[in-house]
Amino acid sequence: MTVMTTLTDKLFGRERRELKIVFALVVLTLSAVLLYPLGCVLFQSILDGNGSLTLANYTSLLSEPRFWNALSNSFAVSGLSAVIAAVLAFGCAYGLHFTRLNPWAKKVFQIVILLPLFLPSITYGFAVIYSFGRLGLVSQIFGVLPFSIYGFWGLLIADVIYTLPPAFLILSNAFHYIDRNTITVSRLMGDSPWRTFYISALRPVVGALCSAFILSFFLSFTDFGIPVSIAGQYDVIATELYTTMMGAVPDFGRGAVIAMAMLVPSIASVMLLKYVERFNFRYNRINYQPPARNRVRDALFAGYYVIIAAVLLSVFAVMFVVPFVEQWPYKPVFTLDVISRILSDSVVWEVYGNSVGVALASAVTGTLLCYAAAMVNARSQLKGWCRTTMDSFAMLTNTVPGMVLGIGFLFAMSGTMLANTFAILVLVNLVHFFTSPYLMATSALSKMNAGWETTGALMGDSWLKTVMRVVVPNSAATLWQMFQYMFVSSMVTISAVVFLSGARTMLITTKIKELQYFEKFEEIFVLSLLIFFTNVAVKLICDALAERARKNPQGGLIQSIMRRLSSSRTPTLSPVSTGA
Repeated sequence: MTVMTTLTDKLFGRERRELKIVFALVVLTLSAVLLYPLGCVLFQSILDGNGSLTLANYTSLLSEPRFWNALSNSFAVSGLSAVIAAVLAFGCAYGLHFTRLNPWAKKVFQIVILLPLFLPSITYGFAVIYSFGRLGLVSQIFGVLPFSIYGFWGLLIADVIYTLPPAFLILSNAFHYIDRNTITVSRLMGDSPWRTFYISALRPVVGALCSAFILSFFLSFTDFGIPVSIAGQYDVIATELYTTMMGAVPDFGRGAVIAMAMLVPSIASVMLLKYVERFNFRYNRINYQPPARNRVRDALFAGYYVIIAAVLLSVFAVMFVVPFVEQWPYKPVFTLDVISRILSDSVVWEVYGNSVGVALASAVTGTLLCYAAAMVNARSQLKGWCRTTMDSFAMLTNTVPGMVLGIGFLFAMSGTMLANTFAILVLVNLVHFFTSPYLMATSALSKMNAGWETTGALMGDSWLKTVMRVVVPNSAATLWQMFQYMFVSSMVTISAVVFLSGARTMLITTKIKELQYFEKFEEIFVLSLLIFFTNVAVKLICDALAERARKNPQGGLIQSIMRRLSSSRTPTLSPVSTGA
């Protein structure tokens, strides 16, 4: 036992046995659900039809003009949509922080611009068609667009709507940490308005602006839902992969090579995100003085917000119209017959129950895994390579597109007991959305008192009891945010699960994909509304619980559960607020 303890101390450092076990379990789990599937994709890409190792799949694909055409199309539409989304998001975020518009108006606009996050991307394409198509809602009011909505232009519009909310969140957060004193100093020095704008607003957020562009490009390039709904004959890399894998004659070798090709720009995007972090400004002190009064500026931004909100609402308003008319657009007469007929179908509620169940299971298991990984990083004295391993897994999961994960799971789990089960859907969601909750938990745990575990040990408490009664209650607000993120993401995802769900395990998003072939758009919009209202309800509940946890670290639902689980007659360290 002494020899074993010495070996583990040399390998992991002098740390509690529990944390070593947590580290081992997290590494084994992520290796099984991330590294192994990716290895299967790589191995499949170098196998020929006879099972021999070869590079023929690569040479064959790289010599095909169709592949290069799809790749160039993806770069074109993703690059342009990322530029537009980043510029629009910059204007939106700047106005929220540097104007004196009414606070409630700003709050309403924030809600409107974030609404697309609660819908699956596949819905965006259908909403754009029903809004801007030849017989669309907007087209009938303002006239038909001078270009076809199918193909490049439809993809561009839908991708901008899809990437605008995350780009806005990045830039809004960056503007929050700008020192407003730079405006006063610049004016006192006699700078022109444009130079003041550059010094006080543009230059400090250059890194965030680059991050918004890169993230928008990555999301557009790897998304499957929008292209499958509106791309038409405009080939992109995502639809090329799906057609290769799920077509009449599947070609797994070629599909694996396309998946590997999708990884290249994805890895480059994450590396660039790390690089542009050096352009971020860090102030010793941040002054939040309100901006100067300027009615012209405020009026211009009010008009800008009205236009952005009107476009977003006009696109998604069709979802609230089509299910409530007899036959859009030929019989636009209000009726409840259509939605009643759809909701009376037991299949609708079956796939809805499947989606909610998978989302709940993904949120619970994902939150636990991410929190455990964050504990290793932020609240342990394990050796540096252990914490680096956690960060590396987070970076890798952030790099791999959902479609590539789906292909990897298809290769890795085919023929196993996990194939065509809900468990495989939960596992792919767990690894797909690992990064953001992990970073949330790491940030929260690193701000807490580092001596709580030591104090608990001195009072006779075990490490686990101290964590459950002190650390977890003080991070309950973050746990609810993590749960919310995992749940909403699992409800709207399609890129990974489209390869893994079957007739018995069908989810709402994959059901929408099926309904597309039968042109049942009323059903598509009703299912989309079910997703939307479910996600909004979960967000409101989680926000309320998180706010309650912030105000009373000892009195929330998570805190009550932790107290019951750790109840004992031994003295315990009472939970206290972090004050952070």
